[in-house]
Amino acid sequence: MGRKIPDTVTEDEIKELVKHVKKPKTKLAYLLGFYQCMRISEVVKLTKDDIDFNRRLILIKQAKGGKDRHVPIAPEVMKGLKHLPVKVGVRALQISFKKISNEVLQKDLHFHSLRHSGATHYLNVKKWNLRQLQQFLGHANINTTQIYTHVSPQDLLDQMWGGD
Repeated sequence: MGRKIPDTVTEDEIKELVKHVKKPKTKLAYLLGFYQCMRISEVVKLTKDDIDFNRRLILIKQAKGGKDRHVPIAPEVMKGLKHLPVKVGVRALQISFKKISNEVLQKDLHFHSLRHSGATHYLNVKKWNLRQLQQFLGHANINTTQIYTHVSPQDLLDQMWGGD
């Protein structure tokens, strides 16, 4: 049996979703998940000491596999970083994201969907290449990165019919 394609959100959908979030720390957590493609464990461990505002880099410490990595800060999250640390537990974030994504987008999403969605956004919208995305996600193997790349039916239609 084949694998189920994870649901993803577009940039417009994540923007719409965060409009409905009252707590700045929770809003930041969702934006970090999407724009920084961060795992939930990375989001909850992030502190202001991990941010190099001058170089516009985030140091993600002891990520999956015990590896550290530097990632560029997305402009969309820069202002929100003043709310670090998010001081929200993993389970609370999972529950709140699932609830709000159902309410606002009518989609049954998991927090990890944000990582998939962000990766898809950088590949398909921002036109990053697979190697750049691999570095950003912190994958040792490019085959792992390919799992995170999703092509929407609309993207295929646009390519077929000459759309943008």
